[in-house]
Amino acid sequence: MSRPLTYCDYNAGAPIRAEAAVAVARALALGGNASSVHGVGRRARALIEDAREQLAGATEASAENIVFTSGATEALHLALDGAGAASLIVSAVEHDAVFEHARRRSAVTATVTSDGLIDLAALDGTLRQAAKPALVALQLANNETGVVQPVAKVAALCREHGALLLVDAAQAFGKIPVSLPTLDASYLVVSSHKIGGPPGAGALILAPGAPYAMSRFGGGQERGRRPGTENMPAIAGFRAAIEQSMADLDDEAVRVAAMRGRLEDKLPAGAVVVGRQAPRLPNTSNFALPGVAAETAVIALDLEGVAVSSGAACSSGKVRSSRVLAAMGVDPQLARSALRISFGHASTEQDVDAVVAALHVVAARRRSLEGAGA
Repeated sequence: MSRPLTYCDYNAGAPIRAEAAVAVARALALGGNASSVHGVGRRARALIEDAREQLAGATEASAENIVFTSGATEALHLALDGAGAASLIVSAVEHDAVFEHARRRSAVTATVTSDGLIDLAALDGTLRQAAKPALVALQLANNETGVVQPVAKVAALCREHGALLLVDAAQAFGKIPVSLPTLDASYLVVSSHKIGGPPGAGALILAPGAPYAMSRFGGGQERGRRPGTENMPAIAGFRAAIEQSMADLDDEAVRVAAMRGRLEDKLPAGAVVVGRQAPRLPNTSNFALPGVAAETAVIALDLEGVAVSSGAACSSGKVRSSRVLAAMGVDPQLARSALRISFGHASTEQDVDAVVAALHVVAARRRSLEGAGA
């Protein structure tokens, strides 16, 4: 991945780890189709099954219940379609992959608090009235704000009401512990490129006994649960990224949290941090610079050699007002100034210094324009 001098957009996609790149290259050199019975095919199958075991260990899941996909979006849709739920409930701050699916199904939207946390009392009431069985879809950690949801409490409500729970852990996996039994989820989704693996790989992880009906058909790959030839090189790279991210998970969380804290302490005067009082991913900061449009700031920072985001990296690169911040009740004018900075495995203290310096340049230009009456 060719990246700017200072890359601070890990939540969009982390630079590929060296170990993952090597694993991809070796898998490409091996070639073959994992469904073939000859030696090359068996070696390709072994790479995939090794990755399945690695992911199972990292999430405390059963390897036979892991379905490799092209990424988190496909995995989410497999669960949404395959659960066979009579009704669907999604939080107001879900990723578009879930939210747009829900909109087309006339699903119920669960409200969140001003901190971005799901309103448990409101969810309880919604579950009481929902057609059974219901499926609740909830991110473990929000991709824009980093706010971490009380998934275990939501799981308890789901059990009380006989509902299923789909947890989107694409943004959380590799940054905080993600355990299928601890979360008590029916379905868990993870992604490769968020943790320094290659794009093109992700997984749907099923809890034992979770209902799952095939919605697509083909060659019977992934134990008949996801048709299509597996992306063996991407899965091999995913395996390497999992191994590396799990090896130093706790230490890395402390390191990037300190960087995030230092960044927020040095933001320009008047900056407003979103979700600061809620539990957050250690690497993520969402803040607004009042009076500076997010699109303007992103471009200005890019010119300073710093890559940041104004929110989710989707919609073909469009910069738009955040639906997530609107659901949290953030003032629309303030939301239009919101930026997201996210650190990761290759981030350094020098990156913090660079982004802080660039932000102060942008803020100073704004003050200069205000002083000139612009």
